Amino acid sequence: MFSIGIAKASGAASVMAADLNDYRLSLAKVMGADDIMAPEDYVEIRAKRRRIVSEAKRRRRLAVGPDITFYFENYITMLHQVHEMLYIEKGGESQIVDELAAYNPLIPQGRELVTTMMIEIDDPHRRARVLAELGGIEKKVRMLIGDENIAAVAETDVDRTDAAGKTSSIHFLRFPLTDAQIIAFRESGVRVVLVIEHTGYSHMAIMPDDVRRSLGEDLD
Repeated sequence: MFSIGIAKASGAASVMAADLNDYRLSLAKVMGADDIMAPEDYVEIRAKRRRIVSEAKRRRRLAVGPDITFYFENYITMLHQVHEMLYIEKGGESQIVDELAAYNPLIPQGRELVTTMMIEIDDPHRRARVLAELGGIEKKVRMLIGDENIAAVAETDVDRTDAAGKTSSIHFLRFPLTDAQIIAFRESGVRVVLVIEHTGYSHMAIMPDDVRRSLGEDLD
């Protein structure tokens, strides 16, 4: 079984997080090494976990235009991602620290929504051409909550657009919200719209109520 320094120091064995209840898991804000299951234990529940997470993700995604989808992250999706990376790469305990460092920042902390924006184009030639035309697209995304306008904040530790103006197919964005915006987001019937206003890609999409309600659980 996996173990961590604190657990070892206290004489404890590895602690496993096997809770599959969406609501209870959504309350967590940060993953720790003691949330990671041993590989042999994860294998036993992997099929069930994948079904549960797949259903949760269905209520946490929104397509904007023909080629871009927003996947809103939370503790559940990131815990699943870490387990999948460990399952696939089999890096053992040494891999845990790297995976937690990579995915913990994508867990919303109560006053924000966090999303992975993916440019999804199957044809490799068209994908290369489109990505070359969409430099800086991560700076052209906003969310409307009623009359409130919230600009997306892109990650700053990695430049996703290269010197030639070609963008990455994956971007990590945050929508920081005020208390009033959080209240408005949760109001029944509020119109929430995701907008992309890039010269090479200008589209918007209204967020369905089931997606909005699911994302509302991320907010304090």
